[in-house]
Amino acid sequence: MHPASRPASSSTRPAISPNPRSQVNTQTKVLDTVHGRILCIADIRGRLSALNDLAREANAKAIIHTGDFGFFESNSLERINDRTLRHLTMYSPLIATAQRNHLLAPENTPATIRSTLNISLISEFPVLLSGQIKLQIPVYTVWGACEDVGILEKFRTGTYAIDNLHVLDEATTRCLDVGGVKLRLLGLGGALVPHKMFDNGDGNATIAGGQGTMWTTALQIGELVDTAQKVFDPTETRLLVTHASPGREGIIAQLGLVLKADLTISAGLHFRYASSYNEFSVQGDFEGFRHKLLAGKDGFDKVWDSVKTQVDTVIDEHQRILLDKALSVIERIPPAQGQAGAPPTATGEEPAWKNCWNWNLCDAAFGSLVLDIKEGRISAELKSQGFNYAYRRTATPSTVAHTPNSTISPLPNVATNPPTKGPTPAPAEKPASPLSKDVKSPLAAASPIVSGKETPKEGVSSLPQTKTNGTPTGPLSDKVEREKQKRRDKKDKKDKERAEREAKERDPAEEKADAGSSPSGKATPVPDELAKAPTPDVLEAGLKSPTTDSAGTRTPTSRRAYRQTWTLFVRLQASANETELRDFFGGEQSGIVRVNYPQTQQGRNQRLAYVEFGDEDAMKAGLEKNNEKINESPIEVKIATDKDERDRGGARGGGRGRGGRGGFAARGFAAAGLTGRGRGANVEARGSGETDKTGDAAA
Repeated sequence: MHPASRPASSSTRPAISPNPRSQVNTQTKVLDTVHGRILCIADIRGRLSALNDLAREANAKAIIHTGDFGFFESNSLERINDRTLRHLTMYSPLIATAQRNHLLAPENTPATIRSTLNISLISEFPVLLSGQIKLQIPVYTVWGACEDVGILEKFRTGTYAIDNLHVLDEATTRCLDVGGVKLRLLGLGGALVPHKMFDNGDGNATIAGGQGTMWTTALQIGELVDTAQKVFDPTETRLLVTHASPGREGIIAQLGLVLKADLTISAGLHFRYASSYNEFSVQGDFEGFRHKLLAGKDGFDKVWDSVKTQVDTVIDEHQRILLDKALSVIERIPPAQGQAGAPPTATGEEPAWKNCWNWNLCDAAFGSLVLDIKEGRISAELKSQGFNYAYRRTATPSTVAHTPNSTISPLPNVATNPPTKGPTPAPAEKPASPLSKDVKSPLAAASPIVSGKETPKEGVSSLPQTKTNGTPTGPLSDKVEREKQKRRDKKDKKDKERAEREAKERDPAEEKADAGSSPSGKATPVPDELAKAPTPDVLEAGLKSPTTDSAGTRTPTSRRAYRQTWTLFVRLQASANETELRDFFGGEQSGIVRVNYPQTQQGRNQRLAYVEFGDEDAMKAGLEKNNEKINESPIEVKIATDKDERDRGGARGGGRGRGGRGGFAARGFAAAGLTGRGRGANVEARGSGETDKTGDAAA
């Protein structure tokens, strides 16, 4: 019996074969001596009928697969544990989405899933085994983390054999003669789980697995090293195929060094992109590469130190040889480079650090790698489905959660840093509403301070006009900026919830009776808790709202807010409904936010309308429709004027009192979203939160 301490190197052992099969299972396959393409994929997950289609699309002469092939048959289901069966159900490409969602519903127990599933929903392997599916080109695969170890044992003993299917394992290797290159395939299957490397589970000899999963063993690694040493040929190019990634697992990277691999291909972590790299491209320096290997060695050492006494008492002479070779892999740490100041090529640099190339593949459903081999050169074509970013084109501040560093998050040192003189981003106050015309902006009820501005002293001039992005062009006071920042935080948290509550609580009768009381033409009910709540933001800033008859849901301003400038006034000679107006301006592409018809004593006037656009460019495009025809009659289109300008022109009704309703003309413009109630001010649509009750009491 050999001592329990780890041998320094396998070179101290006789280089005899520990393989009970006495000879390495190796064959050379001539694909095409001039030019050939090899398709490399991962995680086909039992959808084996797709292999021929994928090969045809890639014009490939062979397929290399990196695990989770779908080695299951009918009697495998009873051996799979509940957790693994649920995992297979979740990711099987053979199960329709609706059926998958039903099976994985929380109320379904593991027993329910097990009684519903059959092998046809997990893998097409039985169909392949029976010959109903035939592989058109050679397929070379290792096993993955979710396979039935019993089936792999049948392949190893010769009980199972399928034309053109080659299972690469620690004792089976293949050489492909293609495009002027002799490509040696070496394979290692299973997940790398350090604490299971000395546990065979239900497996025999060197492979291990159980309950629907498989993992790599130390003896498996040792036998792969022995096989690679036996078939070594300096004229060949070595390709290591593994399920575990050498990019993440230091032990797999060490194995690549011992096998003198030129290329490696491994399965991924179910990402939508594949990766292509060498260690030099992803490590900061050579010590970073060594650190990964040392981390793998340390993880193995912890397990080995706890089991080596038990292992020594049960292994035989053949297994001792394999174990020594596996331990030589763990000890394979490249020496550090020379002392500080030495050139990069100093003695000690591992050639694989720059020369070994690695590919980590995404699942077969999301992409593939094609090795195009011609005249001795191996070119690579990497295809990935990738992420879908189309949703961002329609994203709005109210539907997308803001990142911590977004412009509406609290800024550090607000009290001490003076505002800049340039434009200040204020996304929460963009006039364009992200909601449909039937739902008021959630910002209208997001805070007791609803105008988005602090109450200034009398005599302060109006804010400057806005740009098309809703950002004020002039400087703002420090106090205004602080107040805005506080209110934005509250609005972002509550706007969506309150918008939904508003939609449920609206009283259609009150909306019709008070259509002119809010910019949208509809009343905005305010929850009781908001009506009674104090306004802490205003109190902290030393500001107080004047005494009014309102419920405390709005702070009137004494100066005119910057107005909405993207509304067109439309005069029709023949009546047209809202749908016809929207179609006239271009339908969904026109950028229309809202269409309002002024209220009259007889009802809505179908020959006057106010059309609000989301930005200035859209409004200008609509303005070009002036004098064109709708319903066979010409239409007059011009930019709508604000309330003050109309009053100077002789409009009846002042609206100067608190919450005053104004005259007939003023109410009509209010319905269009151009005016609001306040102390002679025109309040923008998104900032108004005044309710119908407040307006009635003031009137």
